[in-house]
Amino acid sequence: MSNKADILIIDDEAQIRKLLEITLESNDYLVSQAVTAKEGLIKVANHPPDLVLLDLGLPDESGHTVLQKLREWYTGPIIILSVLSSEEDIVKALDNGANDYLVKPFRTGELVARIRSALRGAHIESNTPVLNFGTLQVDLVARIVKKNNEILKLTATEYTLLSLFVKNEGKVLTHQYLLREVWGPGYINQLQYLRVFIAQLRKKIEKDPNRPEHIITESGVGYRFTSTE
Repeated sequence: MSNKADILIIDDEAQIRKLLEITLESNDYLVSQAVTAKEGLIKVANHPPDLVLLDLGLPDESGHTVLQKLREWYTGPIIILSVLSSEEDIVKALDNGANDYLVKPFRTGELVARIRSALRGAHIESNTPVLNFGTLQVDLVARIVKKNNEILKLTATEYTLLSLFVKNEGKVLTHQYLLREVWGPGYINQLQYLRVFIAQLRKKIEKDPNRPEHIITESGVGYRFTSTE
């Protein structure tokens, strides 16, 4: 079965572009490339791809700036590929609208998995009534959550947190984003609130809360929701 999703690579390293091209085409994706920020922005504007792979170290402009410009109008998934590995760079990119962040060198298998997850997440819309994630089922209209077909009793805050995760499947949500969306701007530094509710949520939806399959910790950055399917 063909994926036929169109992926644009914006990266000035020829070797990386070739590796990505071979990897993506072997997984049946359509691939286009740009070497500079300017070329990348023009290509996205002329032929919006299904997903963008963006390097932060471009020759003519910072990838962070390109990300901000793209997010003014481009709504598809953007995955950052960069040698920059500091929490500061990762959080900045995610807060500016990146869906994911992979540090070079990366495993191609992991990249393909992240791309699949980002593309799947992009098709989850708020008007989709029922979302299924393995044994977990979330009905966004009825506000009902089931595990193994049994209704889970979630508090209002737990449900709000879970609905944010499922609507952004595969995307890394930063601590600050989650705190702001669930509790409000005055709570963006209250990490203990988030840790407590994540722990409570994991006890209810995970097979083993100590080895979570759905709510994955991204150390120092935030959390990612994944399907077990």
